[in-house]
Amino acid sequence: MKRYLTLAASAAIFAAFPLAAQTTAAEKEKKEYPSPPEIVAKAKAEEWLAIAPSDLLVMELAPDAKSKSRRVVIQLMPAPFSQGWVGNIRKLAAAKWWDGTSINRVQDNYVVQWGDATETKALPEGLVTVPESEYVADITETPIFDPVVHGHVIQPWATNVSGEGVWSIPIAVSPLNRKKARIKTSREKETPKARQYRNETYGWPTGFSKGWPVSGNLNARGFGKTGEIWPVHCYAMVGVGRNLSPDTGTGAELYTVIGHAPRHLDRNIALVGRVIEGIEHLSSLPRGTGPLGFYEKEEERVPIASARLGNEIADLPAFEYLSTESASFAAYADARANRRDAFFIKPAGGADICNIPVPVRRKPL
Repeated sequence: MKRYLTLAASAAIFAAFPLAAQTTAAEKEKKEYPSPPEIVAKAKAEEWLAIAPSDLLVMELAPDAKSKSRRVVIQLMPAPFSQGWVGNIRKLAAAKWWDGTSINRVQDNYVVQWGDATETKALPEGLVTVPESEYVADITETPIFDPVVHGHVIQPWATNVSGEGVWSIPIAVSPLNRKKARIKTSREKETPKARQYRNETYGWPTGFSKGWPVSGNLNARGFGKTGEIWPVHCYAMVGVGRNLSPDTGTGAELYTVIGHAPRHLDRNIALVGRVIEGIEHLSSLPRGTGPLGFYEKEEERVPIASARLGNEIADLPAFEYLSTESASFAAYADARANRRDAFFIKPAGGADICNIPVPVRRKPL
């Protein structure tokens, strides 16, 4: 345990050293805390999980003004989330439907959207109509609760009713907050302090499922026995454009978030993936001047040369993500919530789910 001197004793000791020495000692103490990128860089090889090429959608835009290629790589959402729309996207890619379509909308601090600007291109056969109920996944709570593991609360309670299996949801809780609040288990009432420190505007619990940011509602349809969970709108997440309800979109019109996380869209639009490489080719595009950021002239639109599943791309590098159930991810999430590295003065004591982006990288050769 770290021992603390009284204020008077501390002053007497530090007065005996030059100011430069005091500054060096303080800087050294701060540098003992690694930054989030440093934690990720030191993660063990076995903590990184491969992303199957067949779970990637690779979109090639027309070259830019300097004739440089522009590739956008999208990781598709795994089960149990949004599988009806993801299935449609696979069919659209197989049919080469996006070839010759375009980026049609760029709204500042919001989204980039693409598809058929004319809305006349015939869709391939076999696309399904997905109901609004699929915006969320049903879960069944089990009375299992692990306390604190590597700076996180790990609660492997979520089991998909359809039998997809069990996944753990690490919820970021700072050491300070854990001392001030007992976190609710399935068999005890939640204290006011615990409720204060676990508050999340759009749902609870909030954490990660199979490498994806998610939120939920433990008691959506019962008394602690059932609930629901859904993916959330963070930066670079990809969703399905739609018309007014009950329309849910086919997957032919897609968008990605390029601004502050629009969490109010959660459970209102289907999320189907995230951009893992090439987001700069979308976020840096000129903003549209029409309503909602749509381009008003055809020449403003950015042509899409092709969109294929990753297993059809010969030169596609291998990608992997840091397991959200790993010790390194837990340390990384804690560091994102409590920045103690040299630049920072005051740790925040917490982090929004979208401020803990899941690390994704090209697999080292």
